[in-house]
Amino acid sequence: VAHEGSAVHALAAGLADEDVSLLVNNAGVAGPVRPLVDIEPDEWDDVFAANVRGVYLMCRAFLPPMLAAGRGDIVNVASVSGKRPLLNRTPYTASKMAVIGLTRTLAGEAGPHGVAVNSLSPGPVRGPRMDRNFRLTAELTGCTVEEAERDFASRAALGRLVEEDEVARALVAMLAMPGLCGADIDLSAGMIAPA
Repeated sequence: VAHEGSAVHALAAGLADEDVSLLVNNAGVAGPVRPLVDIEPDEWDDVFAANVRGVYLMCRAFLPPMLAAGRGDIVNVASVSGKRPLLNRTPYTASKMAVIGLTRTLAGEAGPHGVAVNSLSPGPVRGPRMDRNFRLTAELTGCTVEEAERDFASRAALGRLVEEDEVARALVAMLAMPGLCGADIDLSAGMIAPA
């Protein structure tokens, strides 16, 4: 088994001669969809390895040159699921809450040195994963895929899902706000937790 941080170390070494002033940590795994008591420790660890440890390793590798330069931006992509209940998704929600906590703490450490650290928390984003969820809901309930999507989207104040390009535009907008540090931006179309 390769050293856990070897891929990150190789990436950092490959960019050692570059002026890296922006780091966006946008990786994650959904993990199991079951009650906590039915989730195996290895499954829990796999989710935290990707969603939290990966962010930690990337920040650890790329933050020092930013601190030395006295400038930089780190944006960690979390999730609104880290701020509200999502039943049967405990590893995912706990890991995304950890990313928000990591972000806020690291902002306090790095901010005084000119490095802004923030997180962006999208809600459900239209794409293949949500399409699969709507198909599964339709199969389980007997409704159409369109009805499953409409019912789900009705939980959002705007009555819709977030689009992929909105996530990218929100990230760019965050970078255009030089005073933003230690913030977590909710991009969920006003999604609320189901009753």
